[in-house]
Amino acid sequence: MLFAWIVPAAICLLMHFTAEACSKGNVAANKLPHGVAEICDKGNMTANSASHVQPGTNITLSCQLKQLKYNEQCKIAIFFNSSELIINYGTSVSTKFQVLTYGKHMFTCKIVCEYKKKLICGVDIMSGNPPDQPRNVSCIQYGTDGSPTCTWDKGRLTYINTTYVIQLSDGTDIFCFLEENLSNKFGSLVLSKKLNFDSTYTVVVAASNELGSAFSQPLMFMLVDIVKPHPPRLLVEFENSVTNFSFVWHDEVRAQHCRIRYRPLTGYAWNTVENVNSENFSLYGLEPHTEYEFQVSCKIHPERGLWSNWSTFQTQTPEAVPTGLLDVWYKMQDVDSQTQNISLFWKALSKSEAKGRILRYTVTFEALNRGGPEAEVTTQTSYTRTTAKLDYRITVTADNSRGSSPPAVIITDLGIGDLPPPQKVSALPMGNGSIFVSWKPPNKFTAFINGYVVEWMDTHRKKSLAPPPTWVKLIAANLSTVISEHIKDNVCYDISVFALYQDRAGRVASVRGYSREKAPSAGPQMYTTPQTNGVLVSWEDIPSHQQMGCITAYNIYLRKKDSEGAPAVYAISNATSQREFYITNLQRGENYILWMTASTAAGESPWGNRELVCLESAVDWLIVVLTCSFFVFSVCVCSMRPARKVLYSLLSATVPQWHDKAIPDPANATWARSYAAVKQGELSVPSSLFLRDTSSFEEPETIEVEEGFTKTDSQIFHEKLIFGKVHGRENHDWQSESSFGKQESEYKALPSTTDGDSYEHQLPYLYRRMAEVTEQMQPAPEYLANPISDRAAGYLPAGILAPATDTAAEQQELECSPISVFPTTFLPPVFSYGGKLNLDTVRLNGSSFTR
Repeated sequence: MLFAWIVPAAICLLMHFTAEACSKGNVAANKLPHGVAEICDKGNMTANSASHVQPGTNITLSCQLKQLKYNEQCKIAIFFNSSELIINYGTSVSTKFQVLTYGKHMFTCKIVCEYKKKLICGVDIMSGNPPDQPRNVSCIQYGTDGSPTCTWDKGRLTYINTTYVIQLSDGTDIFCFLEENLSNKFGSLVLSKKLNFDSTYTVVVAASNELGSAFSQPLMFMLVDIVKPHPPRLLVEFENSVTNFSFVWHDEVRAQHCRIRYRPLTGYAWNTVENVNSENFSLYGLEPHTEYEFQVSCKIHPERGLWSNWSTFQTQTPEAVPTGLLDVWYKMQDVDSQTQNISLFWKALSKSEAKGRILRYTVTFEALNRGGPEAEVTTQTSYTRTTAKLDYRITVTADNSRGSSPPAVIITDLGIGDLPPPQKVSALPMGNGSIFVSWKPPNKFTAFINGYVVEWMDTHRKKSLAPPPTWVKLIAANLSTVISEHIKDNVCYDISVFALYQDRAGRVASVRGYSREKAPSAGPQMYTTPQTNGVLVSWEDIPSHQQMGCITAYNIYLRKKDSEGAPAVYAISNATSQREFYITNLQRGENYILWMTASTAAGESPWGNRELVCLESAVDWLIVVLTCSFFVFSVCVCSMRPARKVLYSLLSATVPQWHDKAIPDPANATWARSYAAVKQGELSVPSSLFLRDTSSFEEPETIEVEEGFTKTDSQIFHEKLIFGKVHGRENHDWQSESSFGKQESEYKALPSTTDGDSYEHQLPYLYRRMAEVTEQMQPAPEYLANPISDRAAGYLPAGILAPATDTAAEQQELECSPISVFPTTFLPPVFSYGGKLNLDTVRLNGSSFTR
């Protein structure tokens, strides 16, 4: 291994003492001794080749034991990387081996005794390539004060240790530099030698290893050829104009030849300025408010040497007054007979047109032949205003920090009906999100046309959230265009074309179009309404994402429920506005099944929902009509008094007989005579207590009477039972039916005025004892159905009796009473009694017993 370091040193010394021979590349490598041998303690091993060979070399390996005694059963063997090559009995062995691979090959000699191996000796053979001639030798020096660095291409791999040495000669002296970079493909070496600009230098690269050596072609240069100056320090300054710039940079003293290049940051192409011989330069005509990148590179000699790396500087140019004209479009909509809505839309200026950041837009309205302009400011690209119905001259400008753009002018015209629309507008699908639109000029006034506007909008947009339309303006010579902005496949669009008559839009010509479409993925939602002679069918639009294009027609299918035949088809071609259809000539009482489909140019949709319809028969309708007529007639009859009297008489005749059973007169009761005997006071009732409106049905006032005791018998219980059956037994002390069988007497307490509780559910209007008795009695209702002549005069004391009055007035009043299905005994006519009211004239019915 020591030999590997001796060779480079010898080569360097050889180059140093034989400069002429080095420069010509004729230095030869030292020859290595032929054969290699290793002498060990137990034996020797030899190879008939050198320690370094090239692939394909055949070598002979031998192993010789020294004079030592081994068991006769032991053998001697040669191994290659632990693989046995040969084994024999004796003291020596020999074999041949061909080297096929690169790298280290290790051969060993061993004694093998009964599966035991003992190492005797061994040799190593290295396989590799001699070095190729170094190529592409170059040298460079960064800056005028640096050191040169030389690089070269080593060629193919050697796989063995190879040394590279650079010989540098200035014509007088030769300097050798050993490579420090151990890269396998490229060599690089920094020469620790200060070079000057006046000398010419020669560089030779020498490569050597155990298999040979090689030298590069000489490289001759001057320092000016290999020096690469450092990038200059660049500064960009603005001049008075926003588009003029001055470049100032500082470089090494010798780098006086420069070049400049610049571009917008959004672009890729460079604008280059060559042969700049000073450290300042001015540029003109740059775009305002634009980010630019500026670069400068310099070198020492105008025709020789290397350019420095680019130095970079980025900045933005100042703003300028906008130069672009806004593309403005408008819509007009009537609010009422006096006012209108004018909506303006415009497209933002491009960066090259805006010349800066647009801060706002100024919109002015000037009524033609009326007053001065009115200005409004907005930051949006749309504006809506409600104005009087007049013709206006409208201008829109874009403003930045330096000024305003030229005004875009729109003139609205209420007499737009006189300006004809374009003719034969058509839209052809082109796929890939584009539609071809074409048209013909209007029939007249073509000389005044200065352009066309094509506008399009998604037909499925929501009216309340309608986005601004998309439009394009064309010159008058263009009668077709391809629209692609915001166009999607499987979507239907409303396309409108306007002719501009000296900036006034004429009437519109519209068509529907699409880029690509399919058959609808779903059918419409259908509703049916049976009517007298048929069925009214209505439907909703298919959801926009399921229409898959422009709907051109609807089909309604009708078939009897139990029929197997083909259904009847009703085609509806007006698919844009019609949403209902009336089907006639259907049979009453027959069940029909209906369904609908929608179609585009690409095909028909699946069925929508199915509806089962059955028209009612004429008999059903006749019953409904007669029932309604009867109720209307009844209301009319009841509103007339004579007819109501006749109807009342008819209804009274149909009432069951048990309704006419009279209620017993309480004045005939035995307990009433007993009570009168105990209390000889005179009962007088104020007439105001009997003033009750028969229509109010208010509950009577509670009667307070004094409590007394009387002995009852079965007859008395019988009379109480009649009242109990009519009004129930709640809150009453009367006996039930089961008490009739009892023969024993019972005492019952009568109400007393001295009791602290009020008895609200006793017998009202029968007995009241009042502190003061009025002189005159007011009219009171008659509560008993029996005639006065039928009563027993001896039931009540004579002091209580009073004369009765005629009941003619109550019959007349009865005629005005509401119609009732109850007998007349429950209709309380009003009559008058003078003086005091006695029980002889009082009659009771069930309505006086409140619960």
